[in-house]
Amino acid sequence: MSLVVDEHRQYLADTARVDAFDRALKAVVRPGDVVLDLASGTGILGLLACRAGAGRVYAIEMEPIVELARQIASDNGFADRIVCIQAVSTRATLPEPVDLIVTDGAGRFGFEAGLLETLPDARRRFLKPGGRTIPSALTLWLAPVEADEPRAHVDFWAQPVQGLSFAAAHAIARSTGYPRHFTTHELLAEPAALMTLDPSRETPLLSGRVELRICRDATLHGIGGWFSATLAPGVELTNAPDAPGRINRRNVFFPLHDPVIVAAGDRVTVSMRIRPASLLVGWHVEVRGGADGHLRHTTGASTFEGMLISREDMARTRPTFQPALTPAGLARRTVLDLCDGARSLADIEREMWHRHPALFRDRDAAAAFVAEVVTRYAT
Repeated sequence: MSLVVDEHRQYLADTARVDAFDRALKAVVRPGDVVLDLASGTGILGLLACRAGAGRVYAIEMEPIVELARQIASDNGFADRIVCIQAVSTRATLPEPVDLIVTDGAGRFGFEAGLLETLPDARRRFLKPGGRTIPSALTLWLAPVEADEPRAHVDFWAQPVQGLSFAAAHAIARSTGYPRHFTTHELLAEPAALMTLDPSRETPLLSGRVELRICRDATLHGIGGWFSATLAPGVELTNAPDAPGRINRRNVFFPLHDPVIVAAGDRVTVSMRIRPASLLVGWHVEVRGGADGHLRHTTGASTFEGMLISREDMARTRPTFQPALTPAGLARRTVLDLCDGARSLADIEREMWHRHPALFRDRDAAAAFVAEVVTRYAT
């Protein structure tokens, strides 16, 4: 079975998610509306929009599953109302403006699946004045957590394996966000909203600060994060641990440098800065005693520090670096130059084999190389 298809099976099997979008679309779609289903996948949101009364749906999807979406639209009697477009949404064009944009790109913590890049772009280029978006608001939530399992994954790197040290990876592990389903008994304080924003507006930098009061004696391992999104009045999508209609999507665990013993009444302050386009999250955590306010622990971490960057890659980013194309880069440029609107694909394949024989083991390999470039960049 295709893993891509199975991924979308999980999306469709998440009844809380599908039901929430169904209720939102029924509430927001007006008869005859033109709707954009952004990053449409199998096209479920477009199908629901049609059933809610949309006159036409443009479904933009960059992956080949767009062909399956066309068949699904036809099988459900909506082939005449759903137009599937295979494209990266930020490079796509539409023949007309739309009344409504609907998308589910919130990821686990509200931003990391591209929502805050694709939705503002689509709003600016495709949405009519006074048009609507689903979601219309996004809130990021935080809570201190006692979570043994992800903490053990972090500290694994501090222990030797077969008498060999892998401690160099420990600092990276402590600067990484981990997906995890939290349960309510792992939360050590009442959750607090870090920020609420309109996801259809450009927001290159997110920042916020919350203060949380520990509710019981425990070991504080890190900070848990999740999101809630307003789809329509009275309709919310969330992966919050305590939500009755929680969708089947994991939360995020941001570790402290070291576990901290805490007591009821202790205060935990979390400051967070997020650059959505770069998937960079920085978190600063302070733990203070509840009685005297004495600072007991500080963590400052960033996912930038958790990135694996080689010295070779670093060298290529220096302003003094003088880049030159590799043989594969030269071949890719050849394909692009040959896509002049006059040559056939067969002509380009033959020319590539003639110009770059050392790069390909046979003509089939040259044809596969050309197909990869053409499907990505040609029309």
